[in-house]
Amino acid sequence: MNIDVIRGESIATRNAFRVLVVDDHPLFRRGLTSVLARSDELIVIGDAGDASEAQRRAEALQPDLILLDNHLPGVNGVDALPALRAALPTVRIILLTVSEDESDLEAALRGGANGYLLKTTDADTLVASILRVMRGESVIAEEMTSKLVAAYRGAMAGAAVADTAVDALTQASSPLSQLSPRELDILQGIARGESNKLIARHLGIAETTVKIHVQHVLRKLNVASRVQAAVIATGQPLI
Repeated sequence: MNIDVIRGESIATRNAFRVLVVDDHPLFRRGLTSVLARSDELIVIGDAGDASEAQRRAEALQPDLILLDNHLPGVNGVDALPALRAALPTVRIILLTVSEDESDLEAALRGGANGYLLKTTDADTLVASILRVMRGESVIAEEMTSKLVAAYRGAMAGAAVADTAVDALTQASSPLSQLSPRELDILQGIARGESNKLIARHLGIAETTVKIHVQHVLRKLNVASRVQAAVIATGQPLI
């Protein structure tokens, strides 16, 4: 489906983020198009039914964001990520899938996905998540975030996450060695799955200060999300 006009408005004249929808079910693609059309900040410029078609259409249409299903015929969505990234280095990509498999989430993060959402996500949350990604954030379905953090915390075999993170920093080769002592404190809170508010309470500092430190930690570790930072803190990097 080549969408040239949405609600009587030319794509060229609309100040909206351009979205490419990739899913092997035509009815689902049409439903997504209808949902996203409710937002004046988003416009679906095209769709595709498999990874090969997705890459061709992405190169031709130059979308700002790709909504990518994982279970596609031929090449899965997570396996298509490297080629899409190579073809469009600046495009944002969100996996929108039924898969709650942690290995799929890990593969998506390794492949450079900016988000991982489930198809059970409601319409308002989906639109809000897309806009967050376009602002430079990462989004992961709450169900998946809790699963991933719990899995890696469990892998510590009862060891304190905070102590593990600090010990790792003593090694010169550690990717965490560039963090300041305060940033280490922040990372330890992230690894425990704490919110900014809870970290602030534990450290006796302002929540806005924590937010700034979190941004510095993510930048120094070259990761896009708190989950990725938490995984690095546990010694099992995803990137």
